[in-house]
Amino acid sequence: MAPTKTKVILEKEDHERDAAFMKALHGKSTEAAGGFAAMLAKDKEAKKIAVEEYFKHFDNKSAETETEADREARTREYATLTRHYYNLATDLYEYGWGQSFHFCRYSIGEPFYQAIARHEHYLAMKIGIQAGMKVLDVGCGVGGPAREIAKFTDAHITGLNNNDYQIERATRYAAKEGLSNQLKFVKGDFMQMSFPDESFDAVYAIEATVHAPKLEGVYSEIYRVLKPGGVFGVYEWLMTDNYDNNNLEHRDIRLAIEEGNGISNMVTISEGLEAFKAAGFELLHHEDLAKRPDPIPWYWGIAGETKYMQSYWDLFTVLRMTHAGRRVVHVFTGFLETIGLAPKGTKKTADSLAKGADGLVAGAKKDLFTPMYLMVGRKPAN
Repeated sequence: MAPTKTKVILEKEDHERDAAFMKALHGKSTEAAGGFAAMLAKDKEAKKIAVEEYFKHFDNKSAETETEADREARTREYATLTRHYYNLATDLYEYGWGQSFHFCRYSIGEPFYQAIARHEHYLAMKIGIQAGMKVLDVGCGVGGPAREIAKFTDAHITGLNNNDYQIERATRYAAKEGLSNQLKFVKGDFMQMSFPDESFDAVYAIEATVHAPKLEGVYSEIYRVLKPGGVFGVYEWLMTDNYDNNNLEHRDIRLAIEEGNGISNMVTISEGLEAFKAAGFELLHHEDLAKRPDPIPWYWGIAGETKYMQSYWDLFTVLRMTHAGRRVVHVFTGFLETIGLAPKGTKKTADSLAKGADGLVAGAKKDLFTPMYLMVGRKPAN
C-alpha cells in the first residue's frame, strides 16, 4: 500500500483561532474530572462544527467506494482532522481507557495500568533517557506517558500537541502531581515544529506520529530538533506487510481504523522503516512487539476478553470496552442527546470509536495491523 503520491502541503497554523475554538467548545470542562462529566459540559454549536469537520472525511465513505482523492483530502487537512478528532474523543478516551492513550504488552499477574506504565518504561530504557536530559514527547495527549517517564527517569520533558484542550488537561494533571518543574506542554504541529535545531537530548513518540500525513515528514522534523548523537524511539501504528490494498476486507479494516482513530493515511511496516531511514536516522533496533509470544494479546481490553483480566480492578476498565459496555454507552449517550444534556454528535463519536476498536481487533487477529512497531534510531554525532 503506497502512501498518497501528492506532495504534502503543510497546513497553516493559527493558534489564536484554535485557542478561541477550544474555549468555545470545552469551556470549563478542562477543569472537569474527565469522562462523562466533561462530555456534558460542551457547547452544542461548537460541538456541531467539530463533528461536521471531522466526519466529512468519513461519512458515506466505504472500502468499496473510497478513492485516492478521498485519502488525499484527509491528508491535506491532517492537522485539522487530528485536532477535531481529539476535540471529540479525548473525554471518551479518559472515560474508557485512562490518561495514557496507547496499547501495551501484558504479563501474567500484571494489572492493566501497571502494564501501561511498563510499556512506557521500556521505551524510555531503549532510548536511554537519563536524569536531567531535555526530552521531547511528540504527540503527548493529556500527558500520561510524560508524567510516568518523568517520574521514572527524572528527565525534563516537553510535550508537543496540536490540541489545546489536551494541553490544558495535561498541564493541570502535571501540576496536580507536583511535576510542573519537570514538564511543560506546548502547542504545535509536529510536521513544522517551532523548536530550534538540536534542542533535545532524546525524543520519543507513543502511537502519535501515525497522525502525520507522511511519516518521513514528521521523522525529519524530529531529526532536526534532536541533538547530534541523540536517540529517537517510537511505537508506531502500521499495517503489516500482509496488507493488500486490492483486498476489500483489508481496506475495510484499514478504513475502520482510520475513521475510529483520527488517521489520514496509514502505511505499512516496510514504508515506515523506509521513512525512518530516509529521515537520516541510524537504525539501532526495530521490532514488532505485537509478535512477541506473550500469553495475553495486546488487544484483549478493546476486544472485551475478560478471561485475560489480571486484577479485579481491571474489570472497571474492561467492562466499558465489551460489546455490552459499548452498547450501554451507545444507548446512554443517545438518551442524553435526546433530553438535551449531551450535545449532538456525542453518540456518533462513541460509535465511531467502537468501530475503530473493532477494526483494530480484526487487524490484529488477521495479522494486518500493529500498534507497537518499535523503531529506535540515533542521529549521527557529526
